Amino acid sequence: MGTVTPPARKPDSVRRRLRHVDWVLVGCTAALVVVGTLAVTSATSTPQQPLGLLRSRLGHVAVGAGVLVAFAALPYRSLGEGWKVVYGANLALLALTDLTGRTALGAQRWLAVGPLSLQPSELSKLALIVTLAWSLSRRSSPPSRWAELVPYLLHTAPLVLLVFLQPDLGTALSFLAILLGMLWAAGVPRGQLAGLVAAGLVASPLAWPLLKPYQRTRLLAFLDPGADPLGAGYNLIQSKIAIGSGGVWGKGLFAGTQNTLQFLPMQHTDFVFAVIGEELGFVGAVGVLLLFCLWLWRVLQVASSARDSFGSYLCVGVASMVAFHVLVNVGMTVGLAPATGIPLPFVSYGGTALVAQLAGVGLVLSVAARRSKILF
Repeated sequence: MGTVTPPARKPDSVRRRLRHVDWVLVGCTAALVVVGTLAVTSATSTPQQPLGLLRSRLGHVAVGAGVLVAFAALPYRSLGEGWKVVYGANLALLALTDLTGRTALGAQRWLAVGPLSLQPSELSKLALIVTLAWSLSRRSSPPSRWAELVPYLLHTAPLVLLVFLQPDLGTALSFLAILLGMLWAAGVPRGQLAGLVAAGLVASPLAWPLLKPYQRTRLLAFLDPGADPLGAGYNLIQSKIAIGSGGVWGKGLFAGTQNTLQFLPMQHTDFVFAVIGEELGFVGAVGVLLLFCLWLWRVLQVASSARDSFGSYLCVGVASMVAFHVLVNVGMTVGLAPATGIPLPFVSYGGTALVAQLAGVGLVLSVAARRSKILF
């Protein structure tokens, strides 16, 4: 009787997925998180507390890393198939925040979850990306007429309104940036996209009476910070001083005087890029921007090779979110954009924002790992 040869053992599914991980994207993300951890520690270090917010930041990183791995392992199409639940839960969280959220810094943006504080508007960006990507992927052809754009505008409008009422102008604008980026990826004619932008600019004066006094002050200070150098213009002036004083090579990590002497406000959140510019100089600041460029290039590479349009739109949505954040945050730090409270992705201090951003990376890695049919 002949010997039966057992079938060859297939490689473990985990090993197969690891071979398809975009390690360049993982490396860029890790590098940005490390830079952010060092900058936040430097920005919050005091003689009484030399490590500043390091312990809290490491906790955020640990949770975010776990969420990244979980989203990377999750078949991304399962999120799209449950888009109604995602969208409904997102609206409910935002409405609950508007009604019962905790107020800080003039805005009602946080929900208390036991001892923790959650910022639903940060999670909403990811929810919008998932639900909008699924909606766009159901079409057999690009939306090419104005009437065909209405469902996507109505899809986004409730989120913009609920966040604007908190008030959080920066996040409301980020929703619109995500929408435009994903419509561009879906093949909407460039003329129509330009028309949407033009219509928004024309209608923007109508929003002026709806802005809170401090929001109006910020916008006016952007136009002329010198008009109130010790008040509304103080943040921008100190940020530019910090970046300029860093020179080419910087003053050295933990040695920035504008930062350590507390001249620079909100140095671990909105103006963390100024800390990088002062302590690491022009070379360090450019290095961080190059990391973001490489990160965005890798995400768009994954988008271009995704096995379906839903995966491609997911990647473009994540890239649009991060690109908008970088442009606005760095722009307001150097005086090219008004201060709107937009954090620098992976770098600024903030638990919910970091977890949401790392979850977005996890989604992109899920798309990248499932480009090959062998993984299904």
